[in-house]
Amino acid sequence: MLALSVASCLALIGVAGGAFVAEFVAAMAGPLVAVLASWAWLARTYRRNPSRVMSVMLQSALVKLVFFSLYVIVMVRVLSLQPTLFAVTFVAYFLALYAVQALMMRRLFTPASATTA
Repeated sequence: MLALSVASCLALIGVAGGAFVAEFVAAMAGPLVAVLASWAWLARTYRRNPSRVMSVMLQSALVKLVFFSLYVIVMVRVLSLQPTLFAVTFVAYFLALYAVQALMMRRLFTPASATTA
């Protein structure tokens, strides 16, 4: 997930040129950090106590709500990134990374016996 995100960001920079490096990197970094952190938290919880997974997912959603709200405000207002480009790229990374996380969750939650059948 990390390697693919960085590679795709480098490809975007290569296509668009160096003028929008900050927008592309910032748009990738926020969702990537959030997905990696929530995945680590969720996977660890599932291995230790699967009955707590729903609680962890709800807590994670609340933390991410606050994080992403502050993150976007800082990127657009404080760092003065180009809002449209940042928003479009941010949404694309957000959707792609959470789709990957959903696939990883399905794999984690599927019993080993179900995958061999």
